[in-house]
This record gives sequence, C-alpha cells and structure tokens, in this order.
Amino acid sequence: MSSAPGEALNQRRHLESIDARQSESLRVFHETARALTSSLELDTLLRAIMRQMEDFFGPEHWSLLILDEDTSQLYYALSAGIDEDFLRGLRLNLGEGIAGHVALTGQALVIPDISADPEWSAYAAKHPELNLFSIACLPIRHGDRTLGVLQINNSGLDLLPESSLAFLRVLCDYTAIALQNSRHVKLIHRLSITDDCTGLYNARHLYTLLEQEIVQQVEATNANRDLLTQPHFSLLFFDIDHFKSVNDTHGHLAGSWLLSELGALLKRNLGPDHAAFRYGGDEFVVLLRGLDKPAAALLATKIREALKNTCFLTDTGVELNLTASFGLATFPQDGTTLHDLIRAADAMMYVAKAAGRDRIAIADAASLSNLYTPKTSRHS
Repeated sequence: MSSAPGEALNQRRHLESIDARQSESLRVFHETARALTSSLELDTLLRAIMRQMEDFFGPEHWSLLILDEDTSQLYYALSAGIDEDFLRGLRLNLGEGIAGHVALTGQALVIPDISADPEWSAYAAKHPELNLFSIACLPIRHGDRTLGVLQINNSGLDLLPESSLAFLRVLCDYTAIALQNSRHVKLIHRLSITDDCTGLYNARHLYTLLEQEIVQQVEATNANRDLLTQPHFSLLFFDIDHFKSVNDTHGHLAGSWLLSELGALLKRNLGPDHAAFRYGGDEFVVLLRGLDKPAAALLATKIREALKNTCFLTDTGVELNLTASFGLATFPQDGTTLHDLIRAADAMMYVAKAAGRDRIAIADAASLSNLYTPKTSRHS
C-alpha cells in the first residue's frame, strides 16, 4: 500500500510531461501557422518553419532540399550544422543519397538507430564525415507531387515518442504549403510580365527592366569614374517586314503561330544574359546587357541571319521565310533615359525600313539629330 502514493506521483508527472509536450506542439503549430499567414517571402517562411523544427527536435544537423522541376535535381535551400560552402551549388539526382532516395520514392525514411539497420549503417560507414547515428528524412509533398525533402540527423529519435514523428510530418505539410504558395505567386508574376503569344516578356516589363538597367549602369559609372571603359548596354528594336501580308494571306491564327515560333527563335539565339520582349503587334525589342555598339551589332546580325535562314510554319505546310528591319541604339551614347533610348532604337528601325528593309540601322549622333523629337515620337 505504501507504493500507491509513489505510483500516483509518477503517473501525475507522466501526464504533466505529456501535457507539456502537447502544449509545446500547439505553440509550435501556432507560430508556424502565423508565419504562413504573415509573409509571402519564401525564404522568411521556410526559416520560420525550420526554426520551430530545430527548437523542437534539436538535431545535430539538418537540411531542407527543394526539387528543381526543370532538372529533376535537389538543391540545398537551407541547412544548419553542415558546411554551407560545401553544400552551395551541390545538387543531388533523384535516388542519390538519403534525400534523393526519399524524393524518388516519396516515402519517409526514419531510422532511430543507424547501427541496427544493415543497409543504412553501410551507407553511414561510407560517409564518415556525416557522423550519422539517426536519420529522419521526410518528403515534402503537395498532392501527388514531391516538392522537396527535409532531412534531420542525430536528433535523438530513439528518445522521442511516436507522436513526435507525426508532428514532424505536420511541419513538412506546412513547408509544402509555403512552397506551393510561392510557386503560385511566381506563376502569377510570370504571367503578368509575359506575352502569352510569344512567351517573351511584355512591353510593361521592358520599361521595368530598362529602368533598372539604367540605374545600375549609372551607379556603376559613378563608382568607377576612373575606368577608361564605362558600363553600357544596347537596345535592339525590330519588326517583321510585310507581316500584314502573312495575316491577309494565311489568316491571323497562322500569324500568331509565326510569332510564337519567332519568340522561340529569339530565346535560342540570345541565351540567359539578354532579354527579349514583344513590344506590340509584330514589333520586338531586345535588351543586350553589357554589349557596346560593335558587340551588339554582331549579335543583331546573328539574329537577322537566323531569322532569314529559318523556315517558319513548316508544321502547317505553309513554310514561310521572313526578314525584319532592325534599329540599334546604345546607352549612354544614344540616350541616357528610358524613353530617349527606346526612341533612338525605334527611329533607327524606321531608317532601316526606309532604306529597303531587311537590314540593321545603327544609331549615331548624326543620324539621330534629324530624327524623331519628343513631340512627334510615339515613345514620349
């Protein structure tokens, strides 16, 4: 009978421990949910979620990997307790390592004691730098898609109740919500700056990027006035020669298909360093970052030749060849403001048209002095 009070005390302490753990779980849920509703910044959200995970589980090291759907590879988005310089730029193929295995299978891998698992103890032996004792690696999923992986190592899983793993899964669900919301925001942003016919940027985004480019160039110039060569970039303005006849002969749908193929051609020939825009109708603008007039003229010639040598609408049986009239202007020689630079490139495009089309007209002080003024330009 004397043991009854001791048993009751132990039972009460056990219940108090459970209650404290549940209260802590609710607090973490609340903090994480509040983070999800207070910010649209993905990095801020992920750090808030991972901070809760780190406080709750206390892992020796952990990493959050996100799946790049374009390459089907995982990259390290956040980590702690691991050399970040080593992880920066490191990518894992699906099926590679612990995280790659979980991303490929979509199944959680939870091993409280590595030494008791023959397969993963062998893996740990091959990677002594990881110093693995326990693994909890869970997929971050939205619907039937894996968005990433959360891996926490050496967190004392053998000492944690089963409910803790359920809690970890909830944190992964929160992470999935953050990632999916971020993708929706990026999609909406991309749609708002993209021309749906060509897949190129639209005119509104041209003004945004051009303004940013001018600010960057001016700041760079002010910071490096002693340099012989100052920063610059060029703008290429062109439209398709006799495009109206394409619509009149083959219909507007064929014209739209042609513009779509032209957009793809520009992307292939420009690469990631430059940007192309559909300005309106059959007019296009190309922002050539870091290119002075001679270098820009070379790339403009490449685009002109690619356009001439490409047969368009072959899938429809029409098979069209095109030419275009190009105008080229360079910052800051031909304009120091957004509107002046666009006006200069546009004016040179009309010079190319007047000279017989299918050519590149390059701006200089003499050619611009007798052309469009702010009062008559459509870009004022």
